[in-house]
Amino acid sequence: MKLTVTGIEQDRPIPERYAFGAPDSDSPMRLSDNRNPGIQWSALPEGTRSLVLLCVDPDAPSDPTDANQEGREVSPDLKRTEFYHWVMVDIPPDGTIEEGAVADGITPHGKQNPPSPEGSRQGLNSYTMWFAGDKDMEGRYFGYDGPCPPWNDTLVHHYHFRLLATDLARCPVGDAFDAADVLAAIQGHVLDEAEVVGTYTLNPKLM
Repeated sequence: MKLTVTGIEQDRPIPERYAFGAPDSDSPMRLSDNRNPGIQWSALPEGTRSLVLLCVDPDAPSDPTDANQEGREVSPDLKRTEFYHWVMVDIPPDGTIEEGAVADGITPHGKQNPPSPEGSRQGLNSYTMWFAGDKDMEGRYFGYDGPCPPWNDTLVHHYHFRLLATDLARCPVGDAFDAADVLAAIQGHVLDEAEVVGTYTLNPKLM
């Protein structure tokens, strides 16, 4: 099983156009293009009925206290946790996902019904949790929203684009599902998977 993610090479920096935040010369960061990368696949295992797509950053700070705070740094010793940027299920095996087709720009309070390949469904990403309590941004964030690690984080973040082939015609999750719901629902139904990992940082010391 082979996965290709447009513009993203294994273990190389992710282009800014796919990110939620980008470096800025006048401030720590600016909002970026937030376009989804294109996704293509081949050599699926026999018996594949639908695909699941996940994008996860396992380097997110478990405690956001120091994140994006002047005069502070996010310690490399801080415990890290998973931050999901994309959760999609019921993807037809014979399709593709074009660049910018499901996300192109930032939607405050989250995209509520982002476009998807026919038959597929998009779940909640972790910005739903991250922006909770922020009156300008809080909401339910469906679909793809790209990288925006804390600009004062001392670690480069890694973004795992995972494509999983399943024997399920339809993933048994409800309407407002997240990655945990999907991973529980497909347990025992994954035939194969492929992964591409890109990196991203907003910390000028790490660029």
